[in-house]
Amino acid sequence: MSDVLPHPPFDPELHVFLSAMQERGPFTLTTEMLPHMRMLDTTEQAIDERLQARGLHRRTVTVPGYQGAPINLAVISRIGHTGPATCFYTMHGGGMMFGHYLGNLDSYDEWLLSHDDVVLVSVDYRLAPEHPDPYPVEDCYAGLLWTAAHAEELGIDPARIVLTGQSAGGGLAAGTALLARDRQGPSLFGQILISPMLDDSDSTLSTRQIDGVGVADRAMTRFAWTAYLGDRRGGDDVSRYAAPARATDLTGMPPTYLDCASAEVFRDETVAYATRLWQAGINAELHVWPGGFHGFTGMMPRAALSRTATAALTTWTSRLLAT
Repeated sequence: MSDVLPHPPFDPELHVFLSAMQERGPFTLTTEMLPHMRMLDTTEQAIDERLQARGLHRRTVTVPGYQGAPINLAVISRIGHTGPATCFYTMHGGGMMFGHYLGNLDSYDEWLLSHDDVVLVSVDYRLAPEHPDPYPVEDCYAGLLWTAAHAEELGIDPARIVLTGQSAGGGLAAGTALLARDRQGPSLFGQILISPMLDDSDSTLSTRQIDGVGVADRAMTRFAWTAYLGDRRGGDDVSRYAAPARATDLTGMPPTYLDCASAEVFRDETVAYATRLWQAGINAELHVWPGGFHGFTGMMPRAALSRTATAALTTWTSRLLAT
């Protein structure tokens, strides 16, 4: 008997998008697809022109990553900015296997880059399976150390660094926050975990519900965790930095915003992580968007549910910036 369970219904407006995806036929992620999925869908010049049209400037710096290897950081700030500003240090999604540190920058337009007093730093961490655990999270932590140490150069306040990530980037943000706590690294002002990929165990109820449906289903997340952890996936030899759901004590975490969708594979691990934050006495705000699928705000940003989710994040961010 199959262990697939019925899933919560998709929002009717979002279901139109999923139906169009399903009509294209089944999608199976393979290692051979990864090089293409790591490419930008536009040019860096086009990205810079769009940013400049909004009064923003981007520069890329090369800094030491894990074990001293070079990695890139993109620094995006208001033209003429002098600081000190709040820094949003962000990690892109893509299952730790694909995505690009300059990709999806427009997803920050409404809730973050509309503020004059912020600097966005995006880290180009190395990707699995060529660079498995601990490379991605250690690259993210190394970039955070450099960012905090060069706060004056970047025009940021080193006491106001917010870790930000969506999907795999959310898991990396959570893991980087744990590293910062345990190594007495930079003090964090907040963290934003959007549909974070936290749990390698493949044991939650939502993984069984979102199997062969929606976006980023059970098979894809198994593939991603295997690329990242190899045959250690789901075993005893996995650190809390690689899979933050394994952290039993979240004492010392900064104020946290978490959200996920009711019909996505990461729902239960996000809710469990929020619960653990509350148990540790942390100020955490959680939203579970009814009928959403993984990444719905980016894929259908004008849908009513997406606008509601973005508005909630905007409100939390504005409240944090006001403190």
